[in-house]
Amino acid sequence: MIWKVLKTEEEYTKATNRLMEIFHAELGTPEGDEMELLTVLVKDYDDKYYELPLVSPLEAIKYKMEERGIKAKDLEPLIGSKGHVSSILSGRRELTLKIAQRLKDYFQLPAETFLRSS
Repeated sequence: MIWKVLKTEEEYTKATNRLMEIFHAELGTPEGDEMELLTVLVKDYDDKYYELPLVSPLEAIKYKMEERGIKAKDLEPLIGSKGHVSSILSGRRELTLKIAQRLKDYFQLPAETFLRSS
């Protein structure tokens, strides 16, 4: 599909659905290029028509952990070692795209959650 500036809710929905399908795409590939373009288009639409709460990815993860009663050790299968989980939850280490994808799927968060800075 050839993408253009999103002007309707229907176009926005199609773009966000496609973005979720290719969120795993590697940069520098055709799908990666499409993902980057869709990210810009969706963000532009969001900025124009929605006032999204300014929540960092880390805040969203911590909220979901509290909501579900999940402890840091429960994230080890998704993130890695106890030290790695601790580093991410304390903000000392950035989320990688692969970990963000796992957390997005696990917590059923929108991809946009991980497009913000921590």
